[in-house]
Amino acid sequence: MHNANATPPDALLLLSSQCPHCPTVLQGLSELVKKGVIGRLEAVNIQVRSDIAAQYGVRSVPWIRIGEFELEGLHSPAELAQWAQRAGSEQGTALYYGELLKQGKLPKVMDALRRNAQGLPALLLLAKDPDTELTVRIGVSAVLEDLAGTETLQALLPDIIELARHDDPRVRSDACHFLALTRSAAALEPLRALADDPERAVRDVASDSLEELQESLDG
Repeated sequence: MHNANATPPDALLLLSSQCPHCPTVLQGLSELVKKGVIGRLEAVNIQVRSDIAAQYGVRSVPWIRIGEFELEGLHSPAELAQWAQRAGSEQGTALYYGELLKQGKLPKVMDALRRNAQGLPALLLLAKDPDTELTVRIGVSAVLEDLAGTETLQALLPDIIELARHDDPRVRSDACHFLALTRSAAALEPLRALADDPERAVRDVASDSLEELQESLDG
């Protein structure tokens, strides 16, 4: 997952003088800088710089940003190192989104993807894995529903068609729904193929999705 040749991510830590966990996190991040796992560390005391807390919408500390990952609360040095090593990789981003969705932080995932739609293929990695928890799968669907009919989602059509060919029927069923959400005529043929799927459950979802897609195109 980690590219040894990649530039180490930078880190930002927001802390306060009264926070009991902040010194542990600060020490852990400082050690990662010494080891070269993190390239640069900026630590900000929000009691002195409340404007920085407001800028990031932070209400509790410790708050950590490692690369594109935002973490809250106490994290061990091993956990911090793991997130630093995941930064910049698609699999790492998928794990990050998965953790947020398991914690019920769907709005945070949506906000992240609105800022940087390049993270969407990582989201599809979660849908592609048959072992992904149901809560996370539901969260993935919710994110894509929020993007229904957009060029951003339509650009993912080749990746969604790949999901439609997956060996696991649960993944193919999800792909039916995602294809309909694209509201693209190019999704008709893959959905028609899924309507003849060997698994009845997939066929049922495909038929409903095909009807939904056709209605959106006709409308």
